[in-house]
Amino acid sequence: MKQTKPWLAAIALGALCATAHVAAQTKPGYLPPWNPPPEGMQFSVPPFDAIADLHGDVVDPQLTVFFAGNQFMVVHDLVAAFKQAHPECRRVFVETLPPGILAKQIEGGTLVMGNLRLALKPDIFTAGKGSIERLQKQHGWFAATADYARNPLAILVAKGNPKHIEGLRDLGRPDVRVSMPNPAWEGIAKQIEAGYRKAGGEALDHAVMVSKVQDGSTFLTHIHHRQSPLRVLQGESDAAPVWSTEAYFQQQILHHPVETVAIPASQNVTATYTAARMKAAPHPQAAKDFLAFMQSPAAQAIYRKYGFQPPK
Repeated sequence: MKQTKPWLAAIALGALCATAHVAAQTKPGYLPPWNPPPEGMQFSVPPFDAIADLHGDVVDPQLTVFFAGNQFMVVHDLVAAFKQAHPECRRVFVETLPPGILAKQIEGGTLVMGNLRLALKPDIFTAGKGSIERLQKQHGWFAATADYARNPLAILVAKGNPKHIEGLRDLGRPDVRVSMPNPAWEGIAKQIEAGYRKAGGEALDHAVMVSKVQDGSTFLTHIHHRQSPLRVLQGESDAAPVWSTEAYFQQQILHHPVETVAIPASQNVTATYTAARMKAAPHPQAAKDFLAFMQSPAAQAIYRKYGFQPPK
């Protein structure tokens, strides 16, 4: 019998422990999942029983999509629009986890969240353009690809910016608590580190990613982008470098008490997101339909709604 990979189980356990840790301090209005709940009997008690990044129909799906986790806010509208355009496809399952974890699932890992075990394979996988190109070179997984959105970086801070954060250099200050995506599975971490080096050289990158990690003033996320905004909202972190759409979502869509500190173009990185149709897609026609849909005016309008830039 194939054994569950220990790292996946450990990640799931770490995420659950981290979620439980904030339970006593978390204000109910700030709790994920931050998406409209689906129809049906609600049986969840956040944060203990709230699986925010598994969406839709896990039983006999007609389409399975693995989305890079920073697009969790788009999924509800996107899937609804796809179903309207393709009424024959009613059961859709989506994961919005970090690309590194999704790639491990494709390689043969089993996702374990609490007592839930999932071994589904995707029809579509989305990630940064560079990651898709690298995975294609390594594994040859994809039958076709399409760019569909772009996204720069920003810094999320509490409303009023009490620490007076002006840019990336300030994240190296000893008095600034930083929430940072974990480089072990978050592609955004490499982009942010490139920004640190542009803003303050290797010294700034070392300060934030080594010295401050060691002294506890930089927190590395256990699993997901959602942790950083929540830590800022809870007063556990002073600043969080995030994709600009995550700051936009918290500030403009949810109206949470946060602000955005812009990163100048000379220190910023804009990622291009690419959707890839799997050669081994369990549902080949649905995969073709969804890849085409991602490039349609309807899908592009939804991405614009949530602050994403169009692909070049």
